[in-house]
Parts: sequence; C-alpha cells; structure tokens
Amino acid sequence: MIANLDYVTLQQLWWVLCSVVGALFLFLTFVQGGNTLLWQVAKTETENALVVNSLGRKWELTFTTLVLFGGALFASFPKFYSTSFGGAYWVWMLILFTFIIQAVSFEYRTKPANVLGAKVYELFLFINGSVGVLLIGAAVGTFYTGSNFSLNDYNQVTWQYTLGGVNLRGLEAAFSLFNLSMGLFLVFNARVLGALYLLNNIELGSVAAMETRLRKAVWTNFLCSLPFLLYVVGAILLMKGFHVDESGVVSKVSFKYFFNLLALPHLLVMLLGGLGLVILGVMGGAFKGSTKGIWPAGLGTVLVGLCVLCLPAFNSTSFYPSKFDLQSSLTIYNASSSHYTLATMTYVALAIPFVLAYVAYVWKQMDSKKLTSQEAMDSEAY
Repeated sequence: MIANLDYVTLQQLWWVLCSVVGALFLFLTFVQGGNTLLWQVAKTETENALVVNSLGRKWELTFTTLVLFGGALFASFPKFYSTSFGGAYWVWMLILFTFIIQAVSFEYRTKPANVLGAKVYELFLFINGSVGVLLIGAAVGTFYTGSNFSLNDYNQVTWQYTLGGVNLRGLEAAFSLFNLSMGLFLVFNARVLGALYLLNNIELGSVAAMETRLRKAVWTNFLCSLPFLLYVVGAILLMKGFHVDESGVVSKVSFKYFFNLLALPHLLVMLLGGLGLVILGVMGGAFKGSTKGIWPAGLGTVLVGLCVLCLPAFNSTSFYPSKFDLQSSLTIYNASSSHYTLATMTYVALAIPFVLAYVAYVWKQMDSKKLTSQEAMDSEAY
C-alpha cells in the first residue's frame, strides 16, 4: 500500500514526520533550559546536586533527538541537508559543539581529579542551554527569512555572504532581528520548560526555598519570552514569503505566511492551541502550586513547533529560500529523495509508534519516584 502512494504524498508525509521530530526536540530542550537555571535556582550543594542529577537523567534524549532530526532530514531531503549543512556549516558545527560539551560536562563534572573544576563544566552547561538553543532558533528562522546561497547546475552550493572579506558560512543568520528573536524566544521558553520539569521531577518537601525560586523562574522567563514571541508572530503574519508557482518559479509575495494560515487552518489551530497550553502550564506552575505544568506546556511547545516548521513548507512555499538567487530556493518537492527511498523509509517509520511507546514506558519508570535530596547526595552520578 505504501509503495502505491504518489510521490507528492510521500514528500509531504516526510516533511511532517521530520517536523514532528523537530517539535519533540523543542520540548526536550527543557534540559537546556534547566542547564541555564542551575546557578539561579540552586543555592546550596544539595540543591545543586538535585538539579544536575534530575537533568542528567534526560540529557541523552535531547541529544539523540537532535541527531535523529538531522538523520531524518539527510535521508528524506538530502538536497536541503547538503545545502544547509554544507553552506552554513559554522552554525551547525557550533550547535553540535555546544551539545558535545554538554555531554562531556554531565559525565566529567564530578569525576575524581577533575582539573577544570565543577564550575567550569557548569559554565559549559550554561553555554549549551543559551548559545546552542539561540543558534537553533536562528537556523529555524532562516526558513522564513532565507539564506545567502546559490546552487549551480550540479547542485553545488556557494555561500554568498561575507563580512569584511570573511565568509561567515551561516553565522550571519544571528544578525537578523527576526532570527535572533526566534532564538531568544526558544531560549526563554526552554527555561520555562526547565523550571516546570524540575518542579515535576524533584521531591520539593526538603527544598522549599528552591521551589519558590523555580516557580518565580517560570513566570519571569515566560514574561521575558513574550516580547520575542509577539514580534515573531507579528513578523510572520506581515512579512513577504517565498511563493512557488506551478512551473517552479519562485517569487516574493506579500503576507504569504498569513495566507498560508488561512489556507491551512489546522496549523492556525495548532498555533493558538499550543500557545494556550503553554500559558496553562505556566499559570499552574507559577501560581497554582501545580507540579504538572510541564505536560501542557510541553504539548503546547510541540504544537507550536509543528506549526512553525510546517507553515513555510506547504501551500506552494519554499521552506529554505535563497535571498541571493530566488530560483535556487528549496521546496519539499525539489529537495527530497526519490520515490523509492521515501517509500522504503516509510515502511521503517511504521515502527515509530512502538519506539515512542517504549520511550514513554521507560520515562514513566525512571520518574515513578521523585528525586530526593538524600538520593542526589548519596549517589550523585553527575
């Protein structure tokens, strides 16, 4: 049955699947958000051990999901992978570097004869949660603002942006107000999710002072995220987008993404519903004494992420536009793998629900008991 699906359906299906992985990754950045909160909410050795060990149990999930996202894009949309990772490789190398130092930090922070000291590794964790997430947001922003590349007849990419004669290879994405706002929104949203996760995962009875700081962090970071969220949403509704006509010619069209939302109302429902769920989780965590806020806020983040990733890809839109050469812009139709490859991958993807069920089961077993101060101090693993 899968082999009989038409090519366009398979291309659209795989963009949705990749977007789901990307949206799940945005939820899992609660680890990165928690990393940046360590020095703010943990004031004693016990509180420090609680935060680090709570986050240390989940950091592999974020890293693995990021690698899975890259792998899925490589297999299903190799032209995008080669263009973005080949031309803008400094951005992706820095992102990967921040996640590598996170892995090293969790594993070596408390090892004997640690010559750097725990604080240095905690600084690495902060860099991962701030710089790493900021650059990811800037990279996602280029789906809307475009990048400075051109492709020749052999699909070889040339990056056209230089600063003082130096080719920045994608780092210029962080100079765009829209891209920077997208990145800062993700940073503060990750901090909100991190605080909500810690409220849910830690036994708070013996650390009442830290609980107060965590609830304050939920509200403060939510307020900090709002200006960037409002700017991003407003800019998306008002900016010109990159329309692709039936012959494949790309042109800029006013209010393109606004019209995409009208043409694809399910994305509008995802956006509004997701934002509502995030607000619900924040209100519960900040003011209602709830420890369950991570779940509505997490689901809301996934829904908003799905909308953000799908909006620039459907309704005859280029998801990776070129500002330098409009006709080099990529769509899900000219950047995908062959029909055979996508069909074969779809058979493999039938196992995804079972994998997700296993992950949910393991997560539930790991969090069946909240992390206590005694457990964190007696058997500190990170």
